[in-house]
Amino acid sequence: MAPGKKRSVAWDHFNLISPNKVQCLICKHEFAFNDSTSSMMRHLRSVHHIETPQSENQAFNPPHIVSRKQELDSALVDMIVMDAQPFSIVEDKGFKAFVNLLDPSYIIPNRKALRTMVEEKYKAKKEKALDVVSRASAVSLTADMWTSINMDAYLAVTCHFITEEVELASVVLGVLKFPQTHTAAHLAEAKNLLMEEWGIKGKVTGLVTDCAPNMVACANILLLRHIMCFAHMLNLVVKKSLAQTPELEDIRSKGRKIVGLFKSSTTAKEKLSEMQRQLARPEHKLIQEVETRWNSTFNMLERLFKEREPLGAALGTLHTDLPPSPQRTTRPYTTA
Repeated sequence: MAPGKKRSVAWDHFNLISPNKVQCLICKHEFAFNDSTSSMMRHLRSVHHIETPQSENQAFNPPHIVSRKQELDSALVDMIVMDAQPFSIVEDKGFKAFVNLLDPSYIIPNRKALRTMVEEKYKAKKEKALDVVSRASAVSLTADMWTSINMDAYLAVTCHFITEEVELASVVLGVLKFPQTHTAAHLAEAKNLLMEEWGIKGKVTGLVTDCAPNMVACANILLLRHIMCFAHMLNLVVKKSLAQTPELEDIRSKGRKIVGLFKSSTTAKEKLSEMQRQLARPEHKLIQEVETRWNSTFNMLERLFKEREPLGAALGTLHTDLPPSPQRTTRPYTTA
């Protein structure tokens, strides 16, 4: 017990381990002690959600204040999840000032406490999802892989089924970091673990993936009916058709070079904006195609066509090896 005539409630959760240091009995965190329990009180409120008097002369917070704090904590967790905000936002000065203006009595949980609350909410939501999925008589799965900007590979598996209310529902079973080699065996192992965790083994009627050989082989290992993703197949059809049409492929190649120039050069970008303003046109940016999305090729070419006048004027003033403006080499189609 700390010395003094009146025993603070903080000592119910702290030990004095030296004349100038105390330790939390819950998380074992150590704090400097200078004859004041203020920092201990704040720790109990923000980290362990233990309601304590705001000062030694105040009574414990009444129930309605506790309820209000829980309501605000829940809203903060929802914001973090829905807006994909980092936990560190609770340490930002601007965020703290904004919250303090809205409700000066609200004690913002620290990063560690916020992480714990998010994990608890995830567990609660997952339990509900597990219950819903367990009642489905049959499900189908979709799976995809991608690489982040940090070159980390991820595997995502989503479950689709009809609910008891005859409504289509989807639940993400997992988004897993995938450091292993992307072999069919490793993919099958990861998907098998997810199916066991969610209790759907024996209920899966089909697995939808792209046409990659390892994905197809993975379905065969799991003895699941494999269904090729229609969007992926459509993309392959369009890309292959473009590649086998020399005229279109040439236009596409030149389009990529033009867009690449205006995406990589600030001088070119400013010149295009200047020409658009002079022609009283909206300052639309050019669109670069994405290899895995056929419609991005269409969007790129469409934007180049719409901006052909300011684009041609801009290219004419730039020192590049690109043609000053697109030239028509064939006659337009006519009707008989």
